[in-house]
Order: sequence, then structure tokens, then C-alpha cells
Amino acid sequence: MKKLLAVTGCPTGIAHTFMAAEALEQAAKANGVQIKVETNGAVGVENELTEKEIADADCIIIACDKDVEMERFNGKAVIEVPVSDGISKADALIKIAISGKAAVRGGEKNFLDAAADNFDGKPSIGHNIYKHLMAGVSNMIPFVVAGGVLVAVSFLWGIYSFDPNSDQYNPTAALIKSVGGASMGLMVPILTAYIANSIANRPGLVAGFVAGTIALTTGSGFIGGIIGGFGAGYFAKWMVKMLSGLPKEFEGLKSIFLIPLVTVAVIGVIMALLGGPVSAVNKFMMDFLSNLQNTNPILLGIVIGCMSAFDMGGPINKAAYVTGTLLLGQGNFYFMAGVSAACITPPLVIAIAVTIFPRKFTKDEKAAGFVNYILGCTHITEGAIPFAAKSPLTVLPILMLASSVSAVLTYSMKIQVPAPHGGFLILALVDKPFIWVICILAGSLIGALIYGLTRKKPGLC
Repeated sequence: MKKLLAVTGCPTGIAHTFMAAEALEQAAKANGVQIKVETNGAVGVENELTEKEIADADCIIIACDKDVEMERFNGKAVIEVPVSDGISKADALIKIAISGKAAVRGGEKNFLDAAADNFDGKPSIGHNIYKHLMAGVSNMIPFVVAGGVLVAVSFLWGIYSFDPNSDQYNPTAALIKSVGGASMGLMVPILTAYIANSIANRPGLVAGFVAGTIALTTGSGFIGGIIGGFGAGYFAKWMVKMLSGLPKEFEGLKSIFLIPLVTVAVIGVIMALLGGPVSAVNKFMMDFLSNLQNTNPILLGIVIGCMSAFDMGGPINKAAYVTGTLLLGQGNFYFMAGVSAACITPPLVIAIAVTIFPRKFTKDEKAAGFVNYILGCTHITEGAIPFAAKSPLTVLPILMLASSVSAVLTYSMKIQVPAPHGGFLILALVDKPFIWVICILAGSLIGALIYGLTRKKPGLC
């Protein structure tokens, strides 16, 4: 019997990581092969692969959008794909893994034919860039969530409770807000540092932190952070390559002195020079989005709804979410309200559809569908992915429509949500909690009715 191994990991390490693991395990069972899956989740590595297991494996499937230790797989047949392929193309991946056509890592590239779904065992340039970007985002999100929720909690004492000159001033609230603000303030430096770290490992980390700090202080923000992260990472990687010929006696001098000094100096100067122009672009973009929510909430809601539901936790969804968190840091609580509503809606569409149309779903689908009540209420969009993956051309447009309705209603009602995550768990912090829930349920119910009415019963073509 063929022995396969797999490694799964998504940027946030919450949903896609374990959904890909489950899909690969089920596909392996269906194809009569053994598989062990290592997950790189939010709490770290679980079910870690041993050296013996790697040595005995016929092929290793890497379905990851984050960096994992790859050197251990040198000399083995390896297929490297995005984590989304681990969910939606699990069976194809297993079939290629047992076919013997996968490329050997560290050896000659073995191109697969078109019948092998174009998996060549090598990640594309685009996937590598996305992986590095998501490495920064995934490390940034915990700081954003923790800081954002703490800042939002401080508002329970009043919106100006942190201001000593206000009648609402409360020392406890001021302390909580300062702690939350410190966490939120690390958002851009963390993003930049871990993009650079993903590209060049530790040599890129120092220059990445400095670049991120300069991006923060110059006002170039998220855009500047991304530029600085990739610049620091690739420059540090080039430096390491250029100095690789030095004798081992100079290893300490190279790693502790030369590389940090040169990378920080070069990238720091570049970021300082770029600060003004990039800051202007960043301000224009944020002002445009802020104004759009007042001048055309319908258009903004449609854009945010489609972005949030299109790939549910993927790069397009993350773009909307990160923009919301950046505006949140600037005191704009309206934008995040629509983003959160759009992210909560897809799993609720599935859960409500399963409840209203139970005969349209299998027993396993109903069990998974009911879980989406919990996932949706806690702002975990990814719960809808298994249903969308089975029929993306019909399900995704429905989810995008539903999320758009929720977001449009939220913007039209001018609801404010001061926390970047938490779903209905942070209702006490929402200024119009009842109306916000109604907006989300309206979009979710519309989507559920369309989904249920258009879906065929199990077994029908």
C-alpha cells in the first residue's frame, strides 16, 4: 500500500488548515492509500511528521499558504499547492501522488502532462508572493483582534472615556484603551516584518521591522508596509547569497553585524524616501473608501459583499478585512460593520438553508450545515466553503448576493462596529445591535431561500 504524507496550513490557521486535512484524509481513504497529515494551525504544528515517516513516504503533498520547513523533504516526491487546492482538488492530488509523476524536491523537475490537472509539484511565482503576504497578515491578525476588541471594550464607559478632559473619563477605560492601542499600533510593523521573514527567514526580520516602523511613522501604512516587507525580504535574501562564500569563521560577523547593518541602512533609507509619495496614495485610498460609505453605500456594500464571500478567507476576503481594520484604527467604525456583516452571512446562509430545506441535503451535509450557525455567529466565514466547493458556479454567486445585501443594509443604517472580529459575541459593543442582526439575517435569509429553491435533491442530476 502506498504511504503518503501531507502538510496543510492557511494564513490564519483556523479553518482552511483543517478542512484541507480532512479532505485529503477522505480522498486517501477512497483511493485505498495511507496518509498522515501534519497541520500548521493557529496553535502551532500538530501531528508532526517524523524523520522515519518522511523517509518511508512515497510522496508528500504540501497544501499550504504559509511557510513550513521544506528542507526535510529534499530527495522526496513533493507536490506543493495552495491550501484551497487541498480542499477542492483533494482527490486529484491523491491520484497524482500515487501515480509516481510528482517532482522530486532537489532533483530534476518532472513536468506532469495535462491529464494530471497541471500540478507540477512546484509553487507558482504568484502563489509564493501570496504566501509571503499572507504570512504577514496571519501574524498581524491576532494583534489587530486583541487590540481592536480591547479598544472597543473601553468604549463601554463612553466614546471619550479615555480623554482626561471629558466628563466621560474613566481611568480603567483609559488603561484598557492604551493597551489595546499599543497592540493595534504594532499592526503594520508586524505585517512588514513577517513578510520579510517569510522570504528570507531571520535575516529579513530586522530590516522588516524597521521598514514597518518607518511605514507607520511616515503614514504610508498598509501599502508602505507591503512594499517594505517585500523589499526587506528579497534584499536580505540577496545579501545572504552574496555573502555565502565567506569562510565559516566570519559566520557570526555576517549574521549579527554585516547583514543587519546593510539591510537596515538600505531599506530604511528607501522607506524614508518613499514615505511621502506612498503616504499620499494611502491617504487617498482611505479617504475614498470613507467617503464612499456616505455618498454611495449601495455600491460600497456590493463591493464589500462580493469581496468577502468570493473566496471566504482567501486573499480577496482578506483585502476587505484588512482595509476595515486599517480604517478601524483611524476611528472609522462604519466600514468594519459592513465587512463583518458580509463575512458572517455566508455560513448563516448555509445553516438556514439546511434548516428550511432539510430534504435537499444529505445527512452529512445537514450535520455540517448546522455547525455553520456557530461559525457564522462567531465571524468564521470558512464554514461555507465545503458547500461552495461542490458547486462553485451556482453557490458562490448566491453567497455574494447575500453578503452584499447584508453589507448594503448595514451601511444604509449607518451602524458602527468598533471591534475587528467576534461576530455576535461583540454585540454589546455595537451601537445598533438589534438592527445590525436584522440586516445580517435579512441577507442570510434571502441567500438561504435562493440556495434552497435552486438546489436539487441528493441523487438528482
